[in-house]
Formats: sequence, C-alpha cells, structure tokens
Amino acid sequence: MNVETALKEAMTIEGAIGVALVDHESGMSLGTLGGGQGLDLEVAAAGNTEVVRAKTRTLANLDIKDTVEDILITLGKQYHLIRPLASSSGSLFLYLALDRTRGNLALARHSLKRIENNLEV
Repeated sequence: MNVETALKEAMTIEGAIGVALVDHESGMSLGTLGGGQGLDLEVAAAGNTEVVRAKTRTLANLDIKDTVEDILITLGKQYHLIRPLASSSGSLFLYLALDRTRGNLALARHSLKRIENNLEV
C-alpha cells in the first residue's frame, strides 16, 4: 500500500487522533492525517524524531545489537506510539496518537505492525 492508504488505514484504528510517516534523519513528515487543535502533527513529528535518535544512540552506547520495535509514550489522556519501519533501514517511522479512553493499545500496536508490513515507500 502507498503512504496515503497507510495513513488512512491507521486513522481507522479505534481512538486514532492523528498519524504521521516521518523521516527521522531530517525530522520531516512524508505525510500526515488527523491531528488538529491540541495535536500539531508537524511539531510532533519533529519532536519524536529526537526520541528515536536518542533511543538509537542509547542502544549504540550500550552496545545492544537489536532494533526498536516500537516506543510508547503514555500521557494522561493519550498514547503516542512510534514504530520505526524495518524496511526503511531505520530512517522512517510511523507515529500514531491515540485517545486513551477510546483506544486499545494492544490492537493499535498490532494494526501498526500490519500497516508497516504492507507499506511500500
């Protein structure tokens, strides 16, 4: 599936507030959908780029030979999921913001993995 279809599919996840496909090398998003008041996806994409970079550096400093499957940030009212794409040599990640009262974290993680497996960039 292409980027637009992947983003639309991610927005069908129960509780989805917004989604972005982000290049963590530049901090720029390749596409966004959703968001709005209270969630500027361009700002979130740039900020979460720093999260991915920090985790990547930490793994290297610890000499851990493994990859990040996903990163979860839990807020009072939202979940933020960051899923680096294995197929992109680690330069791209999917970012999904979920409403905690409506979203199911386990199903969201499963859905993002399925979307990643079908995404062609």
